[in-house]
Amino acid sequence: MTSIALNTSAFGESLRAQIAAGRQVSEIFFVACGGSLVDLFSARFFLARETKRLRADAYTANEFVHATPKALGDGSIVVLCTHSGGTAEAVESAKIAQSAGALTVTLTHNEGAKIAEFSDYNILYAWGDDSRVSDNPMAIALGLGLEILQQAEGYAAYDDFRNAFHQIDGIVDAGCDAVRERAKKYAQKHGDDTLFYVLSSGPSFGHAHGFAACSLMEMQWLNGSAIHSGEFFHGPFEITDNQTNFIVLQNEGCTRPLDERVIDFLSRYAQDFEIVDARELGLGTLPAGVVDYFNPVLFYSVMCVYREALASVRNHPLETRRYMGKVDY
Repeated sequence: MTSIALNTSAFGESLRAQIAAGRQVSEIFFVACGGSLVDLFSARFFLARETKRLRADAYTANEFVHATPKALGDGSIVVLCTHSGGTAEAVESAKIAQSAGALTVTLTHNEGAKIAEFSDYNILYAWGDDSRVSDNPMAIALGLGLEILQQAEGYAAYDDFRNAFHQIDGIVDAGCDAVRERAKKYAQKHGDDTLFYVLSSGPSFGHAHGFAACSLMEMQWLNGSAIHSGEFFHGPFEITDNQTNFIVLQNEGCTRPLDERVIDFLSRYAQDFEIVDARELGLGTLPAGVVDYFNPVLFYSVMCVYREALASVRNHPLETRRYMGKVDY
């Protein structure tokens, strides 16, 4: 196991050497659970869209264990993430991947992580209020995807992508400041609501799911559901009325028209909807060819401001749990 601290470029250099020595790379599997899986979705979207010959897929860890893809082998790279480093399903997935001959890359915040025992490259990431978003798992996973693509087949926008990593922290900081008062007003208005629909598209649909499942359901015990903006008009839009609460995470980039279509419909048939617009929050200053992939990086931090405001108004601390870590499951 090789330990790399917050340096995806070092992984890229090592991968380049292995490819030069004859290693084949044919598929990349992103494997995790819960919020850690959400952190990997944007990297999967990036590779699935940009690669010309690689296969990229994402699995919840227990499904990877029980329905292991038959393509898994020595041409595979498996990227796994677990904040604690000891999530049983993730550890078992790493064992399976390594035993199949795959190159395993693990991301964790725990220096003594169990999963590192089954890792070829273990990346320790920063966490907390003082950490930069570019050092958090979502951005690191994107960096890994970038290096895999660059080394396996080349990527014309590689330098633009690397430069965007240097810009994203400032954009996120300004975005969080910009929504702080708005988030307080939103929480005051919706603190007694019990149902929230979160819509987005493209690279940010994974975060729409993450906000609904982790921030609302897990941390606030509120009913939440994510709807893909492209799927909204194929059934879900029938629940639209003046009382239903919607949050739209509006992307900057290629899938923005999907989100705009939803907003146009809600503007005509609903009253209760919140738009969080990546363009308004400054993401459009990133190079156009790579801006899509940084939407969820921005939305994660900005929506943390919203969930903290809800927690404050509802007097429900984000750390409160009924079942997680307290009962057998």
